[in-house]
Amino acid sequence: MTALLSVNGVKTYYGKIVALRGVDVEINEGEIVTLIGANGAGKSTLMMTICGSPRASEGSIVFGGKDITNLPTHDIMRMSISQSPEGRRIFPRMTVLENLQMGAAAIGFDHFDADIDRVFGLFPILKKRQGQRGGTLSGGEQQMLAIARALMSRPKLLLLDEPSLGLAPLIVRQIFDVLRDLNQKEGLTVFLVEQNAYHALRLAHRGYVMVNGEITMTGAGRELLKREEVRAAYLEGGAH
Repeated sequence: MTALLSVNGVKTYYGKIVALRGVDVEINEGEIVTLIGANGAGKSTLMMTICGSPRASEGSIVFGGKDITNLPTHDIMRMSISQSPEGRRIFPRMTVLENLQMGAAAIGFDHFDADIDRVFGLFPILKKRQGQRGGTLSGGEQQMLAIARALMSRPKLLLLDEPSLGLAPLIVRQIFDVLRDLNQKEGLTVFLVEQNAYHALRLAHRGYVMVNGEITMTGAGRELLKREEVRAAYLEGGAH
């Protein structure tokens, strides 16, 4: 397998506070890789550091063979990396269709019709809601819109930050099923940050566990799911 993204010895600070303490993560082409950890462990900071804000103080981030450590965020986003951030951050006053147009803007509109058909096929409810303002959608629909918007730029790497947060179990399953299909049928590479360890590790080829800004464990997704320390810390003693 070829490494699509390599995070090597990355340290990130917020002022004088160390948020990431020499993190190493590798994501190969065609993989789903998940990063789990408690709230405040540094998961979202790693995702944002990959995107250039905040910037890594030490270490390197390499994507597709190119060092992107010091590139501006807008240049990184034009390199076939797309992010669906924590909290969705859709444009609430724009319609669903306008949100999707914003997602396509990074690459232009040559393939817009085909791409809009693709995301409407993945999330049929968005087709029904295309004229509706984003802010009036349900939480689950907003999350679908955030992912669909990210897909409109045809990414090679999709970064997803807490896509299940605050959603009903049925919606969570629907979203994870879509991610599985994107990976299996289209070969999309996915880096998934999640607190829902059960769903994330079942979906992932490989996983990392982060504690206080450090990677403490790594392994195959379902292998990590079986480890007692993971079950005790993230699955409430084995419940899910």
